[in-house]
Amino acid sequence: MTKPAGAGSHVPETPETPEVPDDVRARLKVGVNLLWVVPGEVGGSEEYTVRLLGALADLAPPDLDVTLYVNRRFGTAHGELTGRYRTVVAPVSGTSRALRVAAESSWLAARTRRDGLDVVHHAGGTMPALRTAPGIVTLHDLQPISHPERFGLVKRLYIRAMAPRSLRAAAAVVCLTGFTAGDAVHLAGVDPARVRLVPCGVDDPGPGPDLLLQDALLERYGLAGRPYVLYPAITYAHKNHETLVAAMARLAPDRPDLRLVLTGAEGPYEAVVRAAAEAYGVSGRVVRPGRIPEADLDVLYRRAALLAFPSRYEGFGLPVLEAMARGCPVVASAVGGLPEVAGDAAVLVDPLDAAAWASAIADLLDHAGRRTVLARRGAERAHHFRWPDSAEALALAYREAARRPLHPTSEETG
Repeated sequence: MTKPAGAGSHVPETPETPEVPDDVRARLKVGVNLLWVVPGEVGGSEEYTVRLLGALADLAPPDLDVTLYVNRRFGTAHGELTGRYRTVVAPVSGTSRALRVAAESSWLAARTRRDGLDVVHHAGGTMPALRTAPGIVTLHDLQPISHPERFGLVKRLYIRAMAPRSLRAAAAVVCLTGFTAGDAVHLAGVDPARVRLVPCGVDDPGPGPDLLLQDALLERYGLAGRPYVLYPAITYAHKNHETLVAAMARLAPDRPDLRLVLTGAEGPYEAVVRAAAEAYGVSGRVVRPGRIPEADLDVLYRRAALLAFPSRYEGFGLPVLEAMARGCPVVASAVGGLPEVAGDAAVLVDPLDAAAWASAIADLLDHAGRRTVLARRGAERAHHFRWPDSAEALALAYREAARRPLHPTSEETG
């Protein structure tokens, strides 16, 4: 993979395709559709995609020539990634779904034909109706189909119309867990032979910053000397912050120093979460810093009493893996892909049972030995999820997809 001269945090427009050396022409030409990645607004799917592509760049398969197709906002947030790939910027910001969908079926189709791609990886869950190369789709989840009540009418109708058709027409469907793969087969009718598991990985976090620096960061967030429970998630409905707030209300009377730290950007349910904290009388116990730098989150993982992850639906749950890699004990929901990721290294709880959450959290707070056992199991579990392995699996999916025909059968498109 080649790095354009002068690449950095700013991604320039590339109206003309540069000359390609002969050795690159012999490679498999892959495009990655990232028009859907609006930085800070798509949650874990953004983290997964960016880190996976970073691992692929590290792997640098000599037979692959990869180009990223991004919106205008992508490069500002992910300049390090765009600096490692040839990058083409679409004439859309990505914030308007209608404009993005239109650009995928017009600008992207024309551009990928012009660039002579062998396969296009649509990493956002759907493919445009008009395509000029075989497509791969990454399926993060089918929650709008399995739980439509959690989404607005427009998204429900769009996903129901587009996702099953896209998945059946794809040369390969990339899934992060067996749970999501099962939904692809049973809810969308995908041929199991076309499913490829490419799980999240986790970077080796290393020893972390100096303890004095960690203490200074905790002081800045008002957490110095206090035990806290951490939950990093955008405030979407399915993230189920309210159950954790209700559990905090049960814990608060006997634990005056305990804090609940909710990191992550503000989502559609931000007002609901704040109202729940007020209603339960624990708003003073909830620390809400919003989206924070990765370095800060790293420290919060390391120093938390535990990570609580009460999501009602999760295709994977990367924060669970990130916490385990840093020796942070985990209490998670017993739903979706979370049990598959956590194995025996977490306490699993019904996501809607606030009393059970309070009990599980209290048990770990009161028993340092149990926290130690979970931390050790978590660290061991995290070693099984490696980004280089995921990058190898993705590269193999690209090679296999390029050998499939462009036009699916009528059964796949119906």
